[in-house]
Amino acid sequence: MRYRMAAWAIVGFVVAGCWALYAFARPVPITDADRMVWTLAGLTQPIVLAGFYFHFGLHFYWVLAANAATYALLGLIMETLRQRMHSINNSNWT
Repeated sequence: MRYRMAAWAIVGFVVAGCWALYAFARPVPITDADRMVWTLAGLTQPIVLAGFYFHFGLHFYWVLAANAATYALLGLIMETLRQRMHSINNSNWT
């Protein structure tokens, strides 16, 4: 389970890194992007939505770390549910 949690955290880090590269490559701020792009960025990086809502700025490295932690927490929840569902399914067959 540790490796799966680490994989979730790495995915979160990579997602935030890709958004950072996209934001740095844009000539205008990402907040001026299309509504669909901004929504997708907010859904894949919850800390960005929190920062925008509460009006505090974050450096990109904090977004990377927070997104990795958020994805690791999401991975913990998903792996716990997966294990419980697996044990429920196996107990029904015996």
